[in-house]
Amino acid sequence: MKAIQRLIFKPIPIILLAGLLGSGCASVPYQRGHGIEQTNTLWLKPDEPQIERGKPYTVLDGIGNLFGIPAKIILLNWKMDRHSIAPKTEAFLVQYLKANELNNVKVRLNQYAPRREWKRLVRNKAVGAGYRYTFGILSMLFYTILPERIFGGDNYNPYSNTINIYSDVPAVLTHEGGHAKDFAKRKYKGTYAVLYLLPFFALYPEAKATGDAIGYMKAEASADDERAAFKVLYPAYGTYIGGELGMMYLPWYYPIYLGAVAGGHVVGRIKAAKVKDADHCPAPDVTPPLATESAAHAPAPADASETPPPADNPPPEPGGEAGP
Repeated sequence: MKAIQRLIFKPIPIILLAGLLGSGCASVPYQRGHGIEQTNTLWLKPDEPQIERGKPYTVLDGIGNLFGIPAKIILLNWKMDRHSIAPKTEAFLVQYLKANELNNVKVRLNQYAPRREWKRLVRNKAVGAGYRYTFGILSMLFYTILPERIFGGDNYNPYSNTINIYSDVPAVLTHEGGHAKDFAKRKYKGTYAVLYLLPFFALYPEAKATGDAIGYMKAEASADDERAAFKVLYPAYGTYIGGELGMMYLPWYYPIYLGAVAGGHVVGRIKAAKVKDADHCPAPDVTPPLATESAAHAPAPADASETPPPADNPPPEPGGEAGP
């Protein structure tokens, strides 16, 4: 029996590493999102900016930078978990959201807003109540007790439909936007979110978000942006491969994890070296952000009326997710 198990499971790491790291995953030709937000989407309020920015605190953000050192080293990018997002990087995300008609996903740049996030959790009828009040509450407890404003970790939270950003890396912002785009298309958002807990399932949505981000860079950004995306997103994907494989072989967890990350760096740089300037249009001028908050709410953007939200969520479509 043990011989059979070894025969079955030993090739798995080699197959996954060769297949997942060796294959190109850019979405080409790039498919923009058109009308992907559904009728039960959590709408922004009429006077609510889509993007809010946390007030800078030198000491607090300095501590966050220290906690971000592992991410900086692993991805070889000092702007990871920097806790200071440049306006140009923010505007890059604005363009991505506009291109994919993600008009109601909330974005928090280096901001800790537990009270408002708990409210969004309650109001988000796009996710079934059974999921929101179990797994959603757990996600909010982690967000509240272990503030990412200190510990970092860019992410998209489907239970509140919020993108949380702490890194000053355009590819990372578009990757998290890719998760929001992916979830916007899903009818059963809570089910899809919970499936992340299954072994190896996270590799699929992570590959999908990575492919969308690189595809966007190829179609809408400069060659340098695409190269930078390969160099950071491939090793980032390697962390997921290494984490999943390492759990299968716990005594070898760290060698497997670091090996997958190293493989991501190698493949990402090979892909980056193949990017041609001639395949890209000149880098577009990035317009200022549509909506930003520092210490207080900024006024709503002029085009916020394009999709006027109701007073609260409309009832979900028949057959929508009801939760477990």
